[in-house]
Amino acid sequence: MDVQDWLVLLAILVCLALSFFFSGSETALTAFSRARMLRMEKAGNSNAGIVNRLLDARERLIGGVLLGNNAVNVAASSLATGLMLTWFGNVGIVYAMVAMTVIVVVFTEVLPKTIAIKAPDRVALIVARPIRWVVWLLGPLLIAIEKFVRLLLASFGLRIDEHMPILSAREELRGAVDLLHRNGSVEKHDRDMVGGVLDLRELEVSDVMIHRTEMITVCADDPPEDVVKAILGLPVTRIPLWSRRPDNFVGILHVRDLLVAVQEAGGHLSKIDVVSLARPPWFVPTVRPLTEQLKAFRRRKTPLALVVDEYGEVMGLVTLEDILEEIVGDITDERDTHLPGLWPQPDGSVHVDGSIPIRDLNRAMDWNLPDETATTIAGLVIHEARSIPDVGQTFTFYGFRFGVLLKDRNRITSLRITPLTPAMGG
Repeated sequence: MDVQDWLVLLAILVCLALSFFFSGSETALTAFSRARMLRMEKAGNSNAGIVNRLLDARERLIGGVLLGNNAVNVAASSLATGLMLTWFGNVGIVYAMVAMTVIVVVFTEVLPKTIAIKAPDRVALIVARPIRWVVWLLGPLLIAIEKFVRLLLASFGLRIDEHMPILSAREELRGAVDLLHRNGSVEKHDRDMVGGVLDLRELEVSDVMIHRTEMITVCADDPPEDVVKAILGLPVTRIPLWSRRPDNFVGILHVRDLLVAVQEAGGHLSKIDVVSLARPPWFVPTVRPLTEQLKAFRRRKTPLALVVDEYGEVMGLVTLEDILEEIVGDITDERDTHLPGLWPQPDGSVHVDGSIPIRDLNRAMDWNLPDETATTIAGLVIHEARSIPDVGQTFTFYGFRFGVLLKDRNRITSLRITPLTPAMGG
């Protein structure tokens, strides 16, 4: 081989090395952890800041890497073809094609990408500065290519906005947590807590409130002795008081205030005026988002509010505990006496109280029943049946069989739910 052949061979090796670099960079800069890189940037890592800035112009970054990679691959193949023609004649074209295919696929595609995918964060930090220079040098050409691609897509009715991601940040986070849960890195309880936090913005007070038919209230018009005894026998610490009619609430009484009054009255319960001890009721609309209601609870420093509809009618009550349970799950203490409303059966079916919220059932059983059209499981059955079913009727939808077990007038009180496939369960 003469000097010219050695120079060509050296140029081919340089192009292959650059192809190795561009392939590994492409994989690392699309597979690194954005959250970890942001933390590293805040900690003062300048390379992490460069990586984050590159990702802000994602189309230009990918365009620069692909353009550089294809350019050096074409150059290497062209030089190798010329060299083989010189050495072997026309058959050298075949030799060059076979040799370059193997070398490019194995050594400049699979190998660097495998290395990068094993440690994307570390590789991204290493290649950040040189890739920034590549993107800067190719900037004008990349801008022209971007505009051409956008015009081409627009001609087919596809408009691309680089600042409009396909998934929202919340959905990306939810998807990442679900993936980690399936891989065993995140427990179900932790996944549910993250999902509960993300769902708060989408939920309204009406989705978590205690319905008025299940509210614990006391009539303030009864004799003081009866009122005090009734309140002290209840499993809650804050009780709505009503007067004259059940929907006319005159205050919210705290048991602590009542106990102080009993002590001051020397045990003479007839001397206690419970209405004067109660605090003014706080009314909130059913459509208020849970995030706003949570902030309102913090501002007013009170954990209970009565919920009213658009006509001012009381529909139920909401507590701070109800919102927290959307995040951490069911909260119970030694005074809670209500039934859980969920009874798994040996045959794989589940007996549920008709009033159990769909969200609670989904969380407990790891199901995915829709909760957009109804809040409770009984409401979902009525919505899908388009009628109020009778005891013994069964319905099949969303991959489950629903059977009505008990009914109180027009209200479904108990249901049997059977998953039709094992995959529908947890």
